[in-house]
Amino acid sequence: MIDVDNLTKRYGRVTAVNDLSFSVERGEIVGFLGPNGAGKTTTMRILTCYMPASGGKVSVAGFDVFEDSLEVRRRIGYLPENVPLYTDMRVVEYLRYRGRLKGLGGRRLRKRVERVLEDCGLQEVRRDVIGRLSKGFRQRVGLADSLVHDPELLILDEPTIGLDPNQIRHIRQLIKNLGERHTVLLSSHILHEVEMICQRVLIVNHGRIVASGRPDELAGMMKGRLHVFAEIRGPCAEIEAELARLPGVERVSTEGPASADWHQFTCDCAPNGTVQEDLFRLVAAPAVAPARAAHGEAQPRGHLRGGHRRR
Repeated sequence: MIDVDNLTKRYGRVTAVNDLSFSVERGEIVGFLGPNGAGKTTTMRILTCYMPASGGKVSVAGFDVFEDSLEVRRRIGYLPENVPLYTDMRVVEYLRYRGRLKGLGGRRLRKRVERVLEDCGLQEVRRDVIGRLSKGFRQRVGLADSLVHDPELLILDEPTIGLDPNQIRHIRQLIKNLGERHTVLLSSHILHEVEMICQRVLIVNHGRIVASGRPDELAGMMKGRLHVFAEIRGPCAEIEAELARLPGVERVSTEGPASADWHQFTCDCAPNGTVQEDLFRLVAAPAVAPARAAHGEAQPRGHLRGGHRRR
């Protein structure tokens, strides 16, 4: 649905978007996450044909945003960060007006207006003047405006900014419901927000994508890596080889013996790793000594003492 290749946008000497590349598949809900000033809004304005780029290539539904901007706009519903509304119009009047601007008319216009009023929870305020509505309801009117022509793609720039917790909950659920029928790209600077809504997240900073993946994957990356420290008594080389084979262990280093029999090991593990139980079982498992095997006696592989921390 969206293909961005080496997108760049400069304002004089300032580079707001720096060689950005990503794609969004049809039917996905993708979060565009980053701090204020990271380049999220600039990228969205280019995607929606509001602003030209300095370089790169962008296509929506197979149409180039620079060469086929009218075709792109027909397929996009855009909710900007600050929703521009005619505050002296009634909700239903405004949506009918916006629908006519987007090429709807007659029975189809009436049908689409009624549909978005229902989908966005605006039936109870349909004849209210927009200027008298709460910010939460104004946000819903803006969302209904972006949906009235039934676009394939929704681009939402900070859709919950400035709302109270109850309004955020309603808008969040509304976006999740819309994701069942539309491709959605939404921006936010709050990780928890995109975790609750999105199937995939792109993290952008200084105009570049610095990470991407499912919300649970990115949350695990943010927790840091696990480092397990252990002092184990036994043959150093054999113990190091066994530790390296444990699931989740990426690297094992030996600090040197604490005494003649004890050796210090550091296991660098993957994020969200839970290597401690496996390590304990490895050390506690009996290892049959050759001298005692004939008599059926066994001796423990080693003794363990240690700890762990995340970085």
